Amino acid sequence: MAAAQALRRLADHARVLVLGVLLATAVQAQPLRRFALVAGNDEGGAGTRPLRFAKDDARKMHDLLVRLGGVEPGDARLLLDESAEDFLQSLARLETRVQAARARGERTSLLVYYSGHAKDDSLRMGDSALNLEALKRRLAATPVDIRIAILDSCRSGALTRRKGARRAPSFVVDTGTVQESRGLVILTSSSADEDSQESDLLGGSYFSHHLVSGLMGDADRSADGQVTLFEAYSHAYARTVADTADSSAGAQHPTFSYDMAGQGDLVLTSPRGSDEGLLVPRTAPVGDYYFVNPRGLVVAELHKAADSERRLALAPGTYTVKRRMTDRLRVGEAEVQRGRTTVLDESRLRDTPFSDDPVKGVPSRGRDPLSYWTVGLALGHHSFFDTSTRDNLFPYVPLMALELGLHDYLREGWSWTFDLALGMQNARLGLPTLEGTRYRYSLLNVGTSLLVEWPLGRVSPFIGPRLAYLGMQRDFEDVNFPDQRYGMLTPGVVAGVRWRPLERVEFTGNLRLHYFFYNVDYQRSLGYWEFLVIAKYRL
Repeated sequence: MAAAQALRRLADHARVLVLGVLLATAVQAQPLRRFALVAGNDEGGAGTRPLRFAKDDARKMHDLLVRLGGVEPGDARLLLDESAEDFLQSLARLETRVQAARARGERTSLLVYYSGHAKDDSLRMGDSALNLEALKRRLAATPVDIRIAILDSCRSGALTRRKGARRAPSFVVDTGTVQESRGLVILTSSSADEDSQESDLLGGSYFSHHLVSGLMGDADRSADGQVTLFEAYSHAYARTVADTADSSAGAQHPTFSYDMAGQGDLVLTSPRGSDEGLLVPRTAPVGDYYFVNPRGLVVAELHKAADSERRLALAPGTYTVKRRMTDRLRVGEAEVQRGRTTVLDESRLRDTPFSDDPVKGVPSRGRDPLSYWTVGLALGHHSFFDTSTRDNLFPYVPLMALELGLHDYLREGWSWTFDLALGMQNARLGLPTLEGTRYRYSLLNVGTSLLVEWPLGRVSPFIGPRLAYLGMQRDFEDVNFPDQRYGMLTPGVVAGVRWRPLERVEFTGNLRLHYFFYNVDYQRSLGYWEFLVIAKYRL
């Protein structure tokens, strides 16, 4: 009898165990619908200086979440230089999509990322502000299973300092099924009394750079092809502190606030699931590898340990690879092709002295990796304002022009352009005594402009002074009339709008207004205008 009861109890325990396994399997099989709201704003309103890379950081994070983070393009929102009201409206629209997903029985997660200014316990989005505590309450009330806020801004640790915040290299998360976890996690790039710092050479903030680099695979400590929240934060913390320890602003310490119910570490990205990437094989030497894009910016880093292989889910493109040694660099190139994993052959790298390394130290002004050239072709019109001047002296003429521009060299958002324009028109004199006399009118315009622009996403208005030499010539058909030439330096102003539909292609509409002093026979102060449409290519 006792044996039978024991067998029944054993069977009951077995049924419970099987049921638990089945339930756990069902939970694990349940999909996690991921949503993301990513915002970047270089402007912080009164009392702040414009940032250089907040929007770039936001673009990188958005692209990475869509490419590696399991976020469908329709479930991701990217906001650039938008206001706090726009931010909250976008959050509300995502919440509507979240509620629809939950109504279908899907588990959901929401990642909110912001890069920009923070001041007086508020995120500063241009001239608008979003209170940090109000944002925290809003996220806590959002009907999502898992909420993650990542704030890359000065003193953003004010959001985590009040309750349960820690400034530490890592936090412990029990292993288990991520589907069991619920709650809110907040990561910030700095503590409540620290500035968050940007790097010209990284083309972004230290924190966001190391976070993105880690999410591409460098933070994958377990080498399982996935990067968890714990791994990503630990990696970004250690690298950010190390890189800023010797800066004039002092070391920058990211913080976290972790309020999760249940068990499980959330997987943020799956680099191994990407079709393309770069593999540093087990046989490659140990050390730190840097991957630099054609603009000269470090887009990712990787630490290679002994007897291990590492993979970075780099986007397709050509990268300069650098391996730092104690006394020199090893430098070469690697091309990541779409749909393929490129294996790095370290033996093909060449030795280079540190003096040739743009990653070490601040580059000279002539090698600023952020400045760039554009070359453009233009069509347009040239005309004087005064009607009698157009009829009798200098007629309207169509223009063809060439422009060369140097951008972000003097400072961010400034451009120095050089242009050459030619125009030609057949015309007749309108003077009463010489009416009908035919001539060919030629125009040469050589100028330089200093422009300041205000980026508004892909559209940027600009304005600035321009100085030009205007040379004109009239060649008469009648040999009894001598040819005439006249030239003068003409000061003016140029204004317009730039539109960039592609990364290296842009179009601008330029309106130029100039003063022209004419002193033949008698002195006259004249004005002329030019309008050009310019197609440019970024070199």
